[in-house]
Amino acid sequence: MMLERSGKKEMVRVAVFYDGGYLNEVSNYYKFYHQRQSRISIHGIHEFIRQRVAEKEGVDAARVHIVEAHYFRGRFSAEAADQAGKLKAERMFDDVLIRAGVVQHYLPVDERSFRPQEKGIDVWLSLEAFDLAVHKKLDVVALLGCDGDYVPLVRKLNGIGTRALLLAWDFQYTMPDGNERETRTSRALINEATYPLMMHEEIDEAIAKGDASIDILFID
Repeated sequence: MMLERSGKKEMVRVAVFYDGGYLNEVSNYYKFYHQRQSRISIHGIHEFIRQRVAEKEGVDAARVHIVEAHYFRGRFSAEAADQAGKLKAERMFDDVLIRAGVVQHYLPVDERSFRPQEKGIDVWLSLEAFDLAVHKKLDVVALLGCDGDYVPLVRKLNGIGTRALLLAWDFQYTMPDGNERETRTSRALINEATYPLMMHEEIDEAIAKGDASIDILFID
């Protein structure tokens, strides 16, 4: 879908918001359970977003600028991460985000729970995204998330004329222990987004056609 615009925009201002837990799930899937066997590239995601926004908005890619990028995730304490052998990997990914100009936002995971879970990330992301959309007059908010809890955010963005570009993945795989895992994007979220992109379909179709344009999404 391409929206008709009157006049020529000097610049399309885009902000990218990552649900970190979701990004990690997607990246692990492509690294360990997909034929691509590669992790997702943050720089590549940003370039892909610029290209798609240019297509959807009907402007040259040179006019599309990512002016903000934010990453939200729950985080275990340094001690817990160290004991799990994940502290170095976390620090290395922090470096990746910093080099890509992505601002990091972390909430502590309640480690006292029987099954520690991220809580409040979707609310925090939504508040930051809407606040920036209003005060920085964003044209497009790009969201990497699958949860229906983001539907109110997208509706609010629609209300102020900010378009929501959704990068959505649906996939399933069998883990080494034999358990089946499945990730699905909320249908309500897809329906509310101005520009919903079903990324698993785009990637698989490009691979089937031998289309190398999708390579930017991955770290080789």
